[in-house]
Amino acid sequence: MSSYDFAAQRLFVKVELAEGARVTPDSGAQNYILNVLRLGEGDPLLLFNGRDGEWRARVSMVSRRAADLVVERRMREQTAAGDLEYAFAPLKQARLDYMVQKAAEMGAARLTPVITRRTQVRKINGDRLRANIIEAAEQCGLLNAPELADALGLESWLEKLPPQRLVIFCDEDAELSNPVEALRRVAAAAGEAVPVSVLIGPEGGFDDVERSLVLRRPHVLRISLGPRILRADTAAVAALALVQAVLGDWRQDLSKAGRMY
Repeated sequence: MSSYDFAAQRLFVKVELAEGARVTPDSGAQNYILNVLRLGEGDPLLLFNGRDGEWRARVSMVSRRAADLVVERRMREQTAAGDLEYAFAPLKQARLDYMVQKAAEMGAARLTPVITRRTQVRKINGDRLRANIIEAAEQCGLLNAPELADALGLESWLEKLPPQRLVIFCDEDAELSNPVEALRRVAAAAGEAVPVSVLIGPEGGFDDVERSLVLRRPHVLRISLGPRILRADTAAVAALALVQAVLGDWRQDLSKAGRMY
């Protein structure tokens, strides 16, 4: 990504993208293009939809207050989203906005709100969260906008997980040890990409019943995130960085590198 033009304006769209296609943005995107970005006739921008890669398009004015986007050529091929789920107890609004943006930036493919006994917020504005996810994808050069799953209670979420899926259980009561080494052991045993769900609880932590419920499940790796108590939004970034570095798409090709780092 070192040669990528991060100054280029990007827009997520839902329609199919192909050379010569003409895209009519919805009212919100029209306002963003014409009044926020202040683009006009012939100005370029990049489009992506999570399926067809990234395409260069240009603005074609159809009236003083409306524009179409004419798709010209593909700039990047589509890449597959990883199989990384971030499962989290919802927070209050501003910190929740931050947390979902950072989870998207860190490469989570699916974000799942999980309601626990100490969850602070139980009513979730899905439209607001999706807008934050898309904004993060647009601004950070992502080709995929993560899926936002429906909120589930902790027990229901655990029941729906495939039994072979690895759950990284971030628990402040876990025995303090080196989480990188624990993740490395999992990576060495698996030998290939592992479907992972990272679970982080609310500010008050998990209670004993919930902790036992998670630990009864097969394929659970319980880790500490260090000697300090982290706020949930900080813990999200820390945990996802660890997982991506050791198990996810930050890993070097081991066949070429011969080692994890």
